[in-house]
Amino acid sequence: MKITYIHHSSFLVELKRLYLLFDYMKGPLPDLLPDKELLVFVSHRHEDHFSQIIWTLADKHPKIRYILSDDIWQNRVPEKYFCQTEYMDPGSTLSLSEGGGVRITAFRSTDEGIAFLVEHDGHVLYHAGDLNNWRWSGETKAWNNNMNANYHRELENIRQCGVLPDAAMLPLDGRQEEWFYLGLHEFMETVGAKMVFPMHFWEDYGIIDRLKSLPCSESYRNKIAEIRQEGQSFLI
Repeated sequence: MKITYIHHSSFLVELKRLYLLFDYMKGPLPDLLPDKELLVFVSHRHEDHFSQIIWTLADKHPKIRYILSDDIWQNRVPEKYFCQTEYMDPGSTLSLSEGGGVRITAFRSTDEGIAFLVEHDGHVLYHAGDLNNWRWSGETKAWNNNMNANYHRELENIRQCGVLPDAAMLPLDGRQEEWFYLGLHEFMETVGAKMVFPMHFWEDYGIIDRLKSLPCSESYRNKIAEIRQEGQSFLI
């Protein structure tokens, strides 16, 4: 499996029989084989996760299908791609025939849209979208407590799927100040993953080293991908 960091929260996952592209909104993509099937995932409608650029991918990749969160308005989908587009709402599952079979489970975000758990050919991938413990110093204690409860509810739902992700793509956002690591850390404590890919860090690559320096990350520190630039690839 090859995973390439594209930009912000976007990753390309290259599997033997299938490409998976998550939350693509800008940045150069590696060369893709046009006869290999491509699934394009969009976790929600925020402009740092969704762009109309995804429809242009169909020009070079005819074997394409789009999997969108149901918070994205239908009028954002060009009519000619309706038959190639699937919508998912929180708690739903979707089985597709691409690549010999793909199972997708959607989880409710603590912000907008959904997170994706993708199972294919013995591989398990998780992309959080904006599902995170968004604790903010400027919010009330009640607001942060509610956020915490909602996040842990979804972590438990993911855990109950009974699969360990080979790779988990998780927010690590410095705007949360002292709580920047919280959602990622709690995911690893509750669900776990064989490898962690930080995202949503607004080009602050140093935040990954900050996470790895924290005592709480000791048990999974060697699983954290050291992303240093866009276009960087990892083989796992």
